[in-house]
Amino acid sequence: MKAGIVVFPGTNRERDMAIALRTVTGRAPAMIWHRETDLPDLDLVVLAGGFSYGDYLRCGAMAAHAPIMAAIRRFAEAGGHVLGVCNGFQILTETGLLPGALLRNAALRFLSQDCHLRVERNDTPFTRHWATGDVFRTPMAHGDGNYIADADTLKALEGEGRVAFRYARPDGRVDPGDRLSNPNGSQNAIAGVLSPNLRICGMMPHPEDLVDPLMGGEDGKPLFEGLVEALVR
Repeated sequence: MKAGIVVFPGTNRERDMAIALRTVTGRAPAMIWHRETDLPDLDLVVLAGGFSYGDYLRCGAMAAHAPIMAAIRRFAEAGGHVLGVCNGFQILTETGLLPGALLRNAALRFLSQDCHLRVERNDTPFTRHWATGDVFRTPMAHGDGNYIADADTLKALEGEGRVAFRYARPDGRVDPGDRLSNPNGSQNAIAGVLSPNLRICGMMPHPEDLVDPLMGGEDGKPLFEGLVEALVR
């Protein structure tokens, strides 16, 4: 699998993501500067976490207009696979490649802590190494992770099975009003969503930070292993 990571001014999780991808692929991903206008030959484009353009205006709003995003849109429209994590998820919503928006956390403060996610379906490239209903631990680190969408969008996401992950208790129970298990207040406890063709995934927590026992666990590794299995050529 050939992967590339887009780097914007303010991106700070590209090395974490590169470690995760190199761990499962055995090869270093390409680093793609935001001013590029074309992508190399890739199977997967990753928008990593951080604070692109200092989060001025809105998180991801300026990055959405970077030169590279036109190439990513073409890549996605041609059926390419895209993963956006944290700020990358925010950028995908700002570009319209994924629906909804990420607002300030319900407590109006930055959250840096572990959370638990429940896998809502396992028939996508991003979730195929889990079983539906599996729960895994993953770190979160964001100030604007409160997922919100209008009623029609939420109905479509739920009806079409496009919620990939939900914030949950360790035993898998989901309670959107529980600030312990859904600390940023996301609607329907949504932590990650999918595009209609299931080839674009955005999520707020950071599975790339748990891919090795030295990091404290391998809970996030199945996401990357599933991508390799689905996309290797």
